[in-house]
Amino acid sequence: MKTRVHVNQHNIRSNHKNGLDLPVLTVKDYKQNRKGNVALVVDDEGNEVGRFIYSPEKPLPCGARVWFETDLNVQVFPHDSE
Repeated sequence: MKTRVHVNQHNIRSNHKNGLDLPVLTVKDYKQNRKGNVALVVDDEGNEVGRFIYSPEKPLPCGARVWFETDLNVQVFPHDSE
């Protein structure tokens, strides 16, 4: 089953501009859409392998308010500029 995590930029901006607390993450699969500000990625045994975090009060030094964290190795592939 494929699951997608969507980051809602409109809610991030609205929260920042208007002091709201709208959910900024939508986790979508074939059955449902779930909304929140933290989404955990777990393996088949239920162990956390990563998480999406929305932290408007404590953004990263670069200014990011939403990011993904994991202790696992992450492979990055070069951008194909064609």
